[in-house]
Amino acid sequence: MEPSVSLDERDSCQLTNGDLVSSASFILVGIPGLEASHRWIGFLLCLIYVVTFVGNITVLLVVNMEPDLHKPMFLFLCMLAVNDLLLSTTILPKMLGILWTGSREIGFRACLLQMYLVHTLSIVDSALLLAMAFDRYVAICRPLHYATILSNTAVAKMGLAAIARGAILVIPCPALLQRLPHCFRKVIPHAYCEHMALVKLVTCASTLINRTYGISVAALVVGLDLGLIATSYAMILQAVFQRPSRDARAKALGTCAAHTCIILAFYVPALFTFLTHRIGNHVPACLHIILAILYVLLPPMLNPLVYAMKTQQIRLRALGLFHLGRKANG
Repeated sequence: MEPSVSLDERDSCQLTNGDLVSSASFILVGIPGLEASHRWIGFLLCLIYVVTFVGNITVLLVVNMEPDLHKPMFLFLCMLAVNDLLLSTTILPKMLGILWTGSREIGFRACLLQMYLVHTLSIVDSALLLAMAFDRYVAICRPLHYATILSNTAVAKMGLAAIARGAILVIPCPALLQRLPHCFRKVIPHAYCEHMALVKLVTCASTLINRTYGISVAALVVGLDLGLIATSYAMILQAVFQRPSRDARAKALGTCAAHTCIILAFYVPALFTFLTHRIGNHVPACLHIILAILYVLLPPMLNPLVYAMKTQQIRLRALGLFHLGRKANG
C-alpha cells in the first residue's frame, strides 16, 4: 500500500520564484483514497488499453487493406482511431507507473505537455465525432449529394480543421500557467496532469484568467459540438421515420442508439469532471478521478467496437483477417 499524501505535506511542498522551471517537478497522487487498490486498478486500465490498441489497429489495418473502404465514413473512423491511440498513450504509461511502481514524480514541462496533449486530443475527438455525425446526416438525408459534399478533399480539410482547432484552443492553457509566479503546490491529487488540477495548485496569484479561459473553451467545444451532433441525429431520425420500410427504421434506430451511447460515454464524464472542479466540492476525490480517467480511456476502447464493428463492411473484413491469422498460425 502506497503512503497517502497529507494536506500538511501538500501545503509545505511549494515551488518558489527561485526554482528553475526546467528542474521543477510535481507529484501525482494517483487515485486518492484507493491506494490499496492501485495495483488492481492498474491491471484493469492496462486491459482497457490492450482492447483499445487491438481494436483501433484492426480498424486501421482493415481500412488500409481494402480499397472499397476508402470512403469518407471510414476515413473519419481511421482519424478517430489514430487520435484515440494517441490520447490513451498520452496518459496510460505514466499512470501505470504511478499505480504499479509508485513512480509519481513528473517534471514541470512534462506535466504541461501531458496537459496540452490530453486537452488537444480530447477536443479533436469531439470534432471527429461531430464530423462522423455530419457524414451520417449527409448519407441519409442528402444521399444524392453525398459524393459532392464529402469529397476526399473535403474530408481531409475537416480532419485538418479538427486538429488545428484543438491545437490552437489549448495553446493558451500552458502559456497562462507559465506566466504565473512559480508558487505551485507540488502535489497534484490526480492521476494525470489536467488544466484545472494545475490551476488549483497556485497559491500566490490570481487564476481568474486561467479559470475563465478554461470555462470558455469547454463551453464552446461541448456546447457547439454536442448541439450540432444532437441536431444531426434529430434530422436523421426525422428522415428515417418518413420511410415506409420498418427494417430500415429499425436499423437506423439501432445505429443511432449505439452512436448515442458512445457520445454519452465521451461527454458525460467530461461534463462531470468539468463541473466537479468548479462546483463539486462535496464529490469524493476518488469518484472524480476515476471518471476523469474513464473520460480519457473509455471512449477510445468503445469507438472501434461500436462505430467500426457495427459497420458490416469492417466487421466482415476484420473477422476474415483474424481467420487468416489463425490459419497461418495453424
